[in-house]
Amino acid sequence: MQAVGAAYRRAGVRRIYLAHGTPLGPDAVGMLARLARAFPAAGRAVRRVTARIIGALTGEVGSYTPQYARCLEAALREPGQPAIPVRLFHWSGENHHIGRGDGAVRLIDELAALDLAPGSRVMLWGHSHAGNVFALLSHLLGDRRQTAEPFFKAAEIYYRWPLLRCVDIPLWNRVRRLLLAADPPAPDPVALDVVTFGTPIRYGWNAGGYSKLLHFVHHRPVPGMPHYLAVFPPKLDDVLRAADGDYVQQLGIAGTDLPPSLCAWRARLANRRLAQLLQEQLPPGGLERFRAGTIVPDEGTTLLVDYGLPRCGIARHYAGHAVYTYRKWLLFHAEEIARRFYAADSDREWEGVA
Repeated sequence: MQAVGAAYRRAGVRRIYLAHGTPLGPDAVGMLARLARAFPAAGRAVRRVTARIIGALTGEVGSYTPQYARCLEAALREPGQPAIPVRLFHWSGENHHIGRGDGAVRLIDELAALDLAPGSRVMLWGHSHAGNVFALLSHLLGDRRQTAEPFFKAAEIYYRWPLLRCVDIPLWNRVRRLLLAADPPAPDPVALDVVTFGTPIRYGWNAGGYSKLLHFVHHRPVPGMPHYLAVFPPKLDDVLRAADGDYVQQLGIAGTDLPPSLCAWRARLANRRLAQLLQEQLPPGGLERFRAGTIVPDEGTTLLVDYGLPRCGIARHYAGHAVYTYRKWLLFHAEEIARRFYAADSDREWEGVA
């Protein structure tokens, strides 16, 4: 891991963010978002506490924990060299467009506040739908006029009261002004190196909004089928055993969202408008999309990894979806990222270790 840390530092990596996915998000039903409208400081505090409680209950099963972040930061440290801070990025975890869009906006705000020298790199690790938060971020950063403007227009009712026109989520308005400025400042000087783990295919990616892109997908090839496709429909017994790998990554594709609560009418309306914007070309019915068995995105490099059969029940492996956040695979992931992203910039010592 010290060799990995040396490779990261040589490449200019100055910060790493770990983002959880949807199943264990701290606000999966949107209650904290409504609290934060009236009491922003209280909303942020409760979100942090809720995330810690979830982490304490589940450990490293399908979620990045503070212990995981501290372990990664300490393992990358080398005496006499600057540390690479590893931080958890918390978003609501809501399984719909406005939930992921809110995560993307908040992450842009976080990145814009970093005091990093131009040319620095920030690495983003995203489990499950956190990868789609990053995908939306890539579109917002990569094509600001063509994407950011209609995005904020479609979601306007979420952060600005209709008729009264007052903004009750200032962060959204701050990021909107940042992205639509004539000469936008940060996060432009920072290169984003994005890694996803078990992210269902949703939005595609805009290459202008990231520097490097790598996907890890837990997959075990099925005899008689191309190795890059998943079988459909899966058998119940296979799902319970995670026999073919990550079924959530396969089945959590476009069309499987859970809409916001009826009580959150502004979020619900914003989500409907974003759906029209983000998946305008989505054909009706999902059976054909599932049957296609597509698990490899068109953008970036995808590693199909056989992590082995789990030795626990589905409540602990989440149909093969929880394996990515196990600490036992941390070294493997860190080394593969260094090799795929920074090998060309590394010396022979690193290549030999890898």
